Amino acid sequence: MGNKMIDSEALYYGNLRTESKHIQSGNKVRTDAPIDNNGKGEAFSPTDLVATSLANCMLTVMGITANRHNIDINGTRAEVSKIMGVDPRRIIEIKIEFYFLSDYDIKYKKFLEQAAINCPVAKSLSENLIQNIQFSYGS
Repeated sequence: MGNKMIDSEALYYGNLRTESKHIQSGNKVRTDAPIDNNGKGEAFSPTDLVATSLANCMLTVMGITANRHNIDINGTRAEVSKIMGVDPRRIIEIKIEFYFLSDYDIKYKKFLEQAAINCPVAKSLSENLIQNIQFSYGS
């Protein structure tokens, strides 16, 4: 079978808080339950990380596409929000608005937007989860 490679490890600290460590880099991320779910909201909640991971994945694949086409998207910002549903408690919609510092040719906008909406995280989430993605250029 060979060695089992792990990507990360997570530790429960108590009081609805966790800390995850990325094995390769040693970087750490902490979570806290949100105020509306018995927590203090003093860190990302796990569902915040899901929504933010979608934005990060989209930014990353747009960066790969931008590099391939020699476009500079440095400084592009994403505003992320999530809408929770009940019974069962789950994310029902993730809204992301991307703000690019520059405007681009329509062809490059299409490349960037297609890369974003087809990123691995977007394709891994439930088809029932609404992904409301907007792109603003030259802002």
